[in-house]
Amino acid sequence: MGKKTLKQRIVDASVELFQQDGYHNVTVDRIVEHIGASKGGFYHNFKSKDELLYEIHDVFISYVIQQSQNAYDKYDTPITRLCAMLQTLTTVFDMYQAHITIFYEESRSLSDEYSAIIHKKRDDYRDILQKVIAEGQEAKVFRTELPCTIVTMAIVGMINWTYKWFKQSGPLTMEQITEVFTDMVLRAIVTEQAIEEAKQFMIKR
Repeated sequence: MGKKTLKQRIVDASVELFQQDGYHNVTVDRIVEHIGASKGGFYHNFKSKDELLYEIHDVFISYVIQQSQNAYDKYDTPITRLCAMLQTLTTVFDMYQAHITIFYEESRSLSDEYSAIIHKKRDDYRDILQKVIAEGQEAKVFRTELPCTIVTMAIVGMINWTYKWFKQSGPLTMEQITEVFTDMVLRAIVTEQAIEEAKQFMIKR
């Protein structure tokens, strides 16, 4: 991995400081002092602290959207696509746990302009996931009596709460937790005719 850019260093320092003391208690002066940079360097990369907070949010949201689209393109059945997307979503909570914590704790501090962009990206992610659920229902591999929108929101809501309790030093790895989530989701939504395909992703009894 190459040397981090000043922008990356500012983001990393901000994530650390915001998580430690809260967004409103950390100044630009403190951020640049923390990494030995200048305020000029900060404002060359960000026009405001608000834009920096947006960047922290955008890093992981953009990542999960791109990886989810890649998963959709790579696989060709609703079950394999869904499992790959669950893997992507849980992985981001491991990779960007601090970013996500700040997102949920400080998102109300975003300006209307940046908040609108973030909400659009969150909708974009849900649209990809809901598309997979809908396609699975059309193919009769996912239960059609379950409203597609509610299934989608239930999956997102369940995994989103991970940021509150997941610890990298905990007894289960994120990979193991992903297996549990995948098992729970598949057992809840797959049809009898699709159970054999789904079994390869379920926890063995």
